[in-house]
Amino acid sequence: MTRLHQFDVLVIGSGAAGLSLALHLSEHASVAVLSKGELHEGSTWFAQGGIAAVLDNQDTIDAHVNDTLAAGAGLCHPDAVRFTVERSKAAIEWLIAQGVDFTREADDQQYHLTQEGGHSHRRIIHSADATGKAVLSSLIERVKESEGITLFENHVALDLITQPDPDSRKLRCTGAYVYSKQDDHVHTFQAKSVVLATGGASKVYLYTSNPDGASGDGIAMAWRAGCRVANMEFNQFHPTCLFHPKAKSFLITEALRGEGAFLKLPDGRRFMEKFDARAELAPRDIVARAIDHEMKRLGADCLYLDISHKPESFIASHFPTVKAKCLEYGIDITKEPIPVVPAAHYTCGGIVVDNAGRTDLNHLYAIGEASFTGLHGANRMASNSLLECIVYAQSAAEHISSQINQISPSFPPASWDESRVTDSDEDVVISHNWDELRRFMWDYVGIVRTQKRLERAAHRIKLLKREIAEYYSNYKVRGDLIELRNLAMVAELIIRSAMERKESRGLHYSLDHPDANHVARDTILVPTNYAAQEVFVQTLSEE
Repeated sequence: MTRLHQFDVLVIGSGAAGLSLALHLSEHASVAVLSKGELHEGSTWFAQGGIAAVLDNQDTIDAHVNDTLAAGAGLCHPDAVRFTVERSKAAIEWLIAQGVDFTREADDQQYHLTQEGGHSHRRIIHSADATGKAVLSSLIERVKESEGITLFENHVALDLITQPDPDSRKLRCTGAYVYSKQDDHVHTFQAKSVVLATGGASKVYLYTSNPDGASGDGIAMAWRAGCRVANMEFNQFHPTCLFHPKAKSFLITEALRGEGAFLKLPDGRRFMEKFDARAELAPRDIVARAIDHEMKRLGADCLYLDISHKPESFIASHFPTVKAKCLEYGIDITKEPIPVVPAAHYTCGGIVVDNAGRTDLNHLYAIGEASFTGLHGANRMASNSLLECIVYAQSAAEHISSQINQISPSFPPASWDESRVTDSDEDVVISHNWDELRRFMWDYVGIVRTQKRLERAAHRIKLLKREIAEYYSNYKVRGDLIELRNLAMVAELIIRSAMERKESRGLHYSLDHPDANHVARDTILVPTNYAAQEVFVQTLSEE
């Protein structure tokens, strides 16, 4: 049986962004939090390096801003960068108040700060090499203690519900249809405000550091509901993922290079000095392309990251997670180099929002990796992502709480209709399409692109979307089918964005257009059902 759930705020996503926002709002509103799986299965849990913030007296807000602008290759929005960095210290203090146990110096007087690629100062606060786990564990504990928050694990959002807004003559979001893995039915969630905190879309690629849930659900849902998306061509490939047949997607934190690890060819020679004066501390896009270039030049399956020249005690205390994980596969990082390859890691584009997280659709917000704030530009600087989650969760929560009591009542939404669909006996089609999509995105829309490759990808995605749409309309929805439908949508947005950018900039590198244009512009895609257009509105009182 389908059910109607009613809350003040519906938060779709249970990572750092979603849980932080829920905690900020829990004293002012009833909040529902949807999690696709268990609470710890999202990308936040696997974040290793840390959170960038201006915490040291030798560091400055201007220095952090300038480093971010430089890494963003001319496409960062300076107002968004400054907005985020100015709130970085308060964000860290709030996390500490939630119980996050960040690593301290040996004298226990100050927090230990590390340095990563693109940063001019040590400003990365961390919890050993498992910062995401420490942050999310504390947030989950606080959320479970809150009486104002209701958790719905194993619930997957399908589509947003929209209605005319009597207060503005535009469309508004009033909830979402949600598939429950627990009872195999689609339920209706109605809310005054809806927040997309669904993470990125790196699962669109064959090789990724992200967990299985990173399928771009929020971006796809917002696009279908009429919201603009921007800069989807900028997909960050982390330079160093563990290369091992049994290691599915384990990321080797950038902090290793920050603490002196060397990248090496199979013969043991270093090579990064040929590509950038900063060598191993160059931004991720440069390092990833350098590794990709050397692998193709040599026909190598992988290259190597070596920190074995550091004392064993230093490695054990700073990188216990990496050390333990590599040992599972027979690699002792205190004595030998780590085999690594680049892998899709972060979606720099997303749903267009302002500094309060507001989208084009009234009462719909997007925060975290699903959003496009202008912070990351053409290349995200290391450890700015968790910072963005915490800062924008707070700013969105402030805006929601300031106006939620003035929102007019919405119409009762229609229930999900399952009467004309059947159970599928050919789920192999889903797995086949899933594999095909991720492979051609890796081959044609990966680290290095050409116009011909993009045209091939555009042709393939058109056929694949048609097949998925037919399947979606005839059979009962399942988690894999929902994610496949969203991945195909996001893949098309990435391809379209990449085809529009006739230059090489940041994470988008084209052999046909190897130089950057003189003027840097965002790639903004506008849906045909653009939500910010005015519509005819009939208020409830006029019925």
